[in-house]
Amino acid sequence: MPSGNRLEGKTAIVTGGASGIGEATSRLFVQEGAKVVIADIDYDKGNALEAELNASGEVAVYRKFDVTQESRWIEVVDEMMSKWGRLDIVVNNAGMSGAKGRATVEDTIVENWDTVFAVNSTAIMLGTKTAIPAMRKNGGGSVVNVSSIFGIVGSPAGAAYHASKGAARTFSKAAAVQYAPDNIRVNSVHPGFTDTPMTLDIHSQQEIRDARLAMTPMGRLGLPIDIAFGILYLASDEAGWVTGTELVIDGGEIAW
Repeated sequence: MPSGNRLEGKTAIVTGGASGIGEATSRLFVQEGAKVVIADIDYDKGNALEAELNASGEVAVYRKFDVTQESRWIEVVDEMMSKWGRLDIVVNNAGMSGAKGRATVEDTIVENWDTVFAVNSTAIMLGTKTAIPAMRKNGGGSVVNVSSIFGIVGSPAGAAYHASKGAARTFSKAAAVQYAPDNIRVNSVHPGFTDTPMTLDIHSQQEIRDARLAMTPMGRLGLPIDIAFGILYLASDEAGWVTGTELVIDGGEIAW
């Protein structure tokens, strides 16, 4: 259960922070003492979450955010440094799948491949790149990049999704090695089958849901909070000697 102080005094940006895993992470970070920028393209959800989290005082701000735009990253990080004076944590959680990401190799359209990579891979690079100078000013920080089990293993479809999530995993290792001397830790998180708004379309198909349940040894699909607790660990000082690794949270699926 939250202790209320694991992130005391820290500030964070959470992309895709208004729904699913990002929403659970934003809520948990605030419960643990952090101030959070909820970065999301969904204006209504972002503003609603901001208002809820700020019911007892300002601890969160919502900013409409296209994670593929470097200029927007620079604007928000600069604003955060001006407002709160530091940046400790970036959670690159925003992602996409859908039809564009789930096609087989032969059925992949180059334009769709590029779109999936822009959100699932390039945006992670931009978030990390923009955070580094700010984190260096306060002596270090933590970048947590949300990948997928399908950034580690394959499946019958999803060429673009797999490749983009695999790129996020390996990029995290490269950044971890490059910025360890600055005490900037970079790790990736790899959720298994999790019920989120992004998976609602496919998990609402009973045949697919049953098949995914059968592939998960723990007998249930993941919840956003399951992933958020892993992100919290990597963001916190408890993981002060953890960098360049991947945390798999999948109910045992890829342990078969």
